[in-house]
Parts: sequence; C-alpha cells; structure tokens
Amino acid sequence: MTVQQFDPNASPKSSNSAASQTTTLDIPAKMIEQQAEQNTPHANGSKIGFISLGCPKNLVDSERILTQLRTEGYEVVPNYDNADMVIVNTCGFIDSAVQESLDTIGEALSENGKVLVTGCLGAKKDEIIELHPNVLGVTGPHAYDEVLTQVHQHVAKPVHNPFIDLVPPQGVKLTPKHYAYLKISEGCNHRCTFCIIPSMRGDLDSRPVGDVLGEAQRLVKAGVKELLVISQDTSAYGVDVKHKTDFWDGMPVKTHMQQLCEELGKQGVWVRLHYVYPYPHVDKIIPLMAEGKILPYLDIPFQHANKRILKLMKRPGSSERVLERIAKWREICPELVIRSTFIVGFPCETEQEFEELLNFLKEAQLDRVGCFKYSPVEGATANDLPDHVPDEVMEQRLQRFMAVQAEISAAKLQTRIGQEYLVLIDEVDTEGAIGRSYMDAPEVDGKVYLTDEFDVQPGDLVWVQIIHADEHDVWGVRVEE
Repeated sequence: MTVQQFDPNASPKSSNSAASQTTTLDIPAKMIEQQAEQNTPHANGSKIGFISLGCPKNLVDSERILTQLRTEGYEVVPNYDNADMVIVNTCGFIDSAVQESLDTIGEALSENGKVLVTGCLGAKKDEIIELHPNVLGVTGPHAYDEVLTQVHQHVAKPVHNPFIDLVPPQGVKLTPKHYAYLKISEGCNHRCTFCIIPSMRGDLDSRPVGDVLGEAQRLVKAGVKELLVISQDTSAYGVDVKHKTDFWDGMPVKTHMQQLCEELGKQGVWVRLHYVYPYPHVDKIIPLMAEGKILPYLDIPFQHANKRILKLMKRPGSSERVLERIAKWREICPELVIRSTFIVGFPCETEQEFEELLNFLKEAQLDRVGCFKYSPVEGATANDLPDHVPDEVMEQRLQRFMAVQAEISAAKLQTRIGQEYLVLIDEVDTEGAIGRSYMDAPEVDGKVYLTDEFDVQPGDLVWVQIIHADEHDVWGVRVEE
C-alpha cells in the first residue's frame, strides 16, 4: 500500500469523491507486497521490505527501485520481521507529510533496525539524521543507483539466476495490472511560492521520448488498459531539451507533448493526462481527444482565480483567459472533462478574492475539483508573506468552496443518467463490480457501481448505462455491446 500526500500539482484524494475536503490521507503506512510476484516464479535471496509514501510520481520511483531489486534477485517482503533491510521512500512536501515520513522511518527502525531512506525528504538529510541517527543511509528523490549501491553495502547480493528468477518486461508495478502511471519527466522549472519541489527534485528533466514510448508499449503488452501520464508539469515536456528529435520504432519523434500524445494514442488503450499547465500548445491536444486518440480528460491545477493571488503564488494565467479557453476546448470536444485543484486561505487572500474564486467555479463548471487549505511548507517563500489567514477562516472557506462544487458536480452527473459509457472494471466485491468511465481517474475521482454484476474481472472494459447519480459517483447496469 502507498500513502499519498499533498503534491502541488496533484489532486486531493478521498473516498469515492470528485471533490475532496482532505489535505492528507489518514492511511497508515504499510509494507508493500511485491505485486509482480504473480508474474515471477519466485524470488531467491535476500529480503527487502519497502514502504512508499507520497504522490504517483513517487510511486513510479518506488517501482523503478523495486524493479532493479527484483532484477538482481532480491525478494520484496510485506512485513518487518522477514526483511533483512527496509527501504522507506519518503514524501516531504508539507509539514504533515514530513512528520509522517519521519514517524514511518522511526517505526521501521523500531521494528527492523536496518533502514535506508530515499525520496523527497532525503533532500533534508541533516534533519533525518538528527532525529534518526541510526539509519544506514539517506538519498534524495529518483536516486535509483545510489539506493542500490547502499543496499549492496548492507545486504549481499543474492545468488541469482536471471533465466529462472525472471522480472516481467514492464518491470515491477505497484498499481493493479490493468493501469499504470507513465512518468515522462522529473523536476520542474516553476518556482511557485507555496512549493519546494524544485529544491527537492531539481529543474525539469525530460525523459527521451523513445524511452517513454518503449515503456508504454511494454506496459500495454503486459495487459495495461490505461496509461496515466504524470510529471510535475506535463505541458513542459521537452522544453529542457528544446524538443529535440528522438527515434521510436524507426521513426523520428520530437520530445514534445503533442507528438508524445499522438504516439501514445496509437497504443490502443486509454491515455489520461495529469498535471497539465494550460500553455497555448495544449489547445492542439484537444482535437486528439475529440478524435478519440486520447481520453477527453485534463487534470489542470489552476490553484486560484484571483489575479493578485496568482501573482503572489507565481502561477501563470488569469481567470478571464482560462474561462475563454475552457469554452473553446468544449466547443471542439463537448465530452471534455476537466478536474483541478485549488488552495484556499493563501496568505493575504481577502474575502472578496475568495468570492472571486467561488464565482470562477460557478462559471467554469469544472467536472472534478479538489481543494486544500493553505499549509506553510518549510522553505517555501510564501511563508514570508504578511497577513496569513487564520485557520478557522480557512476551514470556513474550504467548506463553502466544497459546497459550491458539490452542487456543480451533482448537477453534471445527473445529466449522465440514461447515457451509455465504456467502463474499465477496477474490482469486484460482494455487492458487484466497481469501475471507472473516462471521466474518472483512479483514486481521486468518482466511481461507477454495477450492483449485482459479477460476470466481469478487473481490467475488463464493458458498456454501461447510467441509472443513478449522487454528488460524486454514478450507478449503472451493463448493456449489450
């Protein structure tokens, strides 16, 4: 199990909710069970426990480390007692995430005694060592080689026959078999005043487009039905390398968001875009959605609507231009679903500016929305701004914000009743099947419930007619294809 925390470009997660009111998840950290074991005969050697905290981007880092561990023959175990060492991949964005990471490190030391620390909080090595001097090593985010080097120093490489102890071509995945996160870059060039991620993960570092498309192809061949494209800033893909040309399948492809989407659209699976800044070239992605090449779904972290607050945040855009572009996008692709996240109670935010945000919500009619109360992050420049909003005022604004969005969400979902959608099944329990339509990203959006439908399996795609809806989720019945 992973524990996710607030990422400034991430969507807040809640139970079956299209509009979350939580800033962090109250889920205890647990050891990860190595989900690739069903694809491998057995592991044969030293045993590693692994705990992954944070957002989907951190989850991908965990998958890469676990893949390398399995390639070298290490076994990943789901409990402290059987582990020769425990690795904790930390989150360090806001104070609650830092504290949870530190607590998890402490628990691992207490339960096992041999602990390596990596991830975002690893950028604050001195803070970790001061509180937990007995950790065996500390590395920062996406430090895959360093983590493996430290593992080798403390746990001997197992006797390993690569012809017997196989790792699947797609690597170790921590998501269900039918969907996977596809990370296209590391870092970020923005300097949002509430965010310290660039200081942890560095500036934008785009992966070669051929590598990304190769990974996507391997995932699809392994049975993945949905690719979730993630990064800190998906729209900026390739900016750092001046959109240089790479090669994929013998053909030239530019390291650019549009060409990446065009190629991913040829894979024959759902392609969902997350953390998209509304740069002008995003306009060219909408026709791909209208043509059915990628899902008509955009996750855009607007964060606020007031021009002054956006300037204080060092965020691009204005509400007027955003509303114009949303209207244009919907003309091109009427089925487009937009989700976003916002921050209320940012330092200096006045009641009038908050009201402007509510008015923006009513005009924009966004489909899926999450909201955070502003939380000071150690090292963020926004902490130095005057006139911090009292917590009770932030809480009141959060509730008002969520009430407005709940009405919008409920009304929008009511229009879905009677319509038919292709639904990707995620699970089947004692009451029936649970899945998602193109409108719903896993973990953060709503769900489609198929009561008393048991003749399906996770990963199946079935047509469903919607018969009922509430503020966040819908209920449906399977229809003949």
